[in-house]
Amino acid sequence: MTDTPSITDSHCHLDFPDFDGQLDAVVARAAEAGVTRMVTICTRLRNEPAVRAIAEAHAPVFYAAGTHPMSAAEEPMTSVDELVRLSQHPKLVGLGETGLDYHYTAESAEVQKTSLLIHIEAAQETGLPLIIHARDADEDMAQILTDGFNRKPYTCVMHCFSSGPDLARAALDLGFYLSMSGIAAFPRSTDLREIFAAAPLDRILVETDSPYLAPPPHRGKRNEPAFSAHTARVGAEVFGLDYAEFAAATQDNFDRLFWKVAAFEATA
Repeated sequence: MTDTPSITDSHCHLDFPDFDGQLDAVVARAAEAGVTRMVTICTRLRNEPAVRAIAEAHAPVFYAAGTHPMSAAEEPMTSVDELVRLSQHPKLVGLGETGLDYHYTAESAEVQKTSLLIHIEAAQETGLPLIIHARDADEDMAQILTDGFNRKPYTCVMHCFSSGPDLARAALDLGFYLSMSGIAAFPRSTDLREIFAAAPLDRILVETDSPYLAPPPHRGKRNEPAFSAHTARVGAEVFGLDYAEFAAATQDNFDRLFWKVAAFEATA
């Protein structure tokens, strides 16, 4: 639909079994909703070939790769060299998701920190944005991200941001981005919407984190990239903008952070 404002689902998981045999239809529904691009995330590097194949098979799909913090203790520790090597693929546009999760996997905190530092160094070396998962680890996360940035600047998005205002402020002070997921659209997420409202508009992205966290009116169902349009409409309300203005702003933000996508599209 040419009159539908374009947006990008900056974080989804199209390799998950929830989408088996349905990707053509999922991508088509996304396009109908105005979701013209999506970044699918590899959370275990052994799955990188499969995630890469999805991006290669679908023009609107790009990908990122890293070791999820909840998997850090189960997977072989990656290296900066491995991440740099993977980054040579023209459709690999970000590193991660990485980060810290003390809600489910606090017992592996030290392993998570080691993995996170490797991903930060790879982001510094490649210039690709870091994609961060943070849960119940705000103080450590802010410290590690800040210390890394002070050693050598890098870019970053706090994916599916649902942490507190202190971590939001620390990330924004470093020039990082906050990504709105379906959580921001939940009726009870008033405090979270206030955090986003206090952030600069030029630092906001939208995402689904599908197949998880479907926004209303699909809450409780399988999420998919098309539904990022529902979250974006809530985002427009948060910033007091019409939908087209908010969509355009998030597109500009995505292009600025995920610079490799625009570079690929210019040569495609």
